[in-house]
Amino acid sequence: MTEDNYSLTTEFILIGFTDRPEMRSLLFVVFLTIYVITMVGNLGLVALIFMERRLHTPMYIFLGNLALMDSCCSCAITPKMLENSFSKDRMISLYECMAQFYFLCLAETADCFLLAAMAYDRYVAICSPLQYHTMMSKKLCIQMTTGAYIAGNLHSVIQIGFLFRLTFCGSNQINHFFCDVLPLYRLSCVDPYMNELMIFIFAGSIQLFTVGSVLISYFYILFTIFKMKSKEGRSKALSTCASHFLSVSIFYGSLIFVYIRPHSVKEEDKDIPGAVFYTIVIPLLNPFIYSLRNKEVINALKKIIRNIL
Repeated sequence: MTEDNYSLTTEFILIGFTDRPEMRSLLFVVFLTIYVITMVGNLGLVALIFMERRLHTPMYIFLGNLALMDSCCSCAITPKMLENSFSKDRMISLYECMAQFYFLCLAETADCFLLAAMAYDRYVAICSPLQYHTMMSKKLCIQMTTGAYIAGNLHSVIQIGFLFRLTFCGSNQINHFFCDVLPLYRLSCVDPYMNELMIFIFAGSIQLFTVGSVLISYFYILFTIFKMKSKEGRSKALSTCASHFLSVSIFYGSLIFVYIRPHSVKEEDKDIPGAVFYTIVIPLLNPFIYSLRNKEVINALKKIIRNIL
């Protein structure tokens, strides 16, 4: 195919959830509400951890950075989605597309490593409580957090770099509510096999390492809990891990379903349900999952409210 019979596509149309105007208005209200709650919840949690010295521990430092990355994920996706609810053309440029995916990939990759770090922190706290301050030192906490951000940036840069090898010359309609790589692969005039291979290798390796770390940590945690003689101690240990395990299960499950399942590039009808979970539902739920049953967070919040009033 030569340049005479096709023109390269540099702008795309985000189809979103529906073309029906009445549904688009309803979805705008729903997602605007979710966005506001998500940002207030996550940034509020970051501010609370920053302001309260008693929360300056490894677990809450990881949690604060997780909330920051969830905010980044929401900011990368939701504003454009809300804009397109009332936009006639619903256009997004190729470079906007790449920027959107860069920040999404950064947030999701960093989240994977932060969740693994949180699992290791719970393992040390429950299995080796007397050695906690030695094994989970401030230096190690900073190293693990920094490593999560470095891994997120590297993975994003690699995936964006491979996107530059693709050209788009056919349909410019992306059947999604944001600019994800899998819909772009389907629109490419160049065989995206190398891109598919790279996302499978890198995303698969990240998932394998971080999920493996979580599973190993929880294996030892459960083994230690079942050895406890005190029912109260067993119940307390399980409650400290339940919120983290719930968040991990939903997050990793949706990522694996979207990116690592067989034939993920071809099955476009399954992209949106999984993506809704890791881009919208998880950032919304995380502040509540980690806060509502956490006495330290609730007490810190009460203290700050009393000081303000």
